[in-house]
Amino acid sequence: MVSGGSAIRGSRVGSGPMGEQDRGIHAERISISYWDAMGNETVRHFAANLPEEEIPETIDSPSTGLPAGRDKNNPPQVAKNEPYKTHLAYVKERRTDAEAAQILDEALLKLRQRRGGA
Repeated sequence: MVSGGSAIRGSRVGSGPMGEQDRGIHAERISISYWDAMGNETVRHFAANLPEEEIPETIDSPSTGLPAGRDKNNPPQVAKNEPYKTHLAYVKERRTDAEAAQILDEALLKLRQRRGGA
């Protein structure tokens, strides 16, 4: 006795009243090429009857993980990563006491103008 799925031997699982020509390997497809900043090409296949606005302009390239676009001559640029800053780097960027006092005075003046005008 054989136990298994409910499919009859020789039948296609998932085939229904639509017919195989509407989906799967028999469906009409269009190929769209995407290029990333490294020049790698990725080809994606979409259903031929899919509206143009539903086809994405950019995807993530599977080979590099970078964004890839449909324009070969102008692919999306690689995002710039900011280097990790140490605490000392942040301390060096701190403003002087005179600059801090000027910023505080400007903020207080704006606050007083808003409250006086309201």
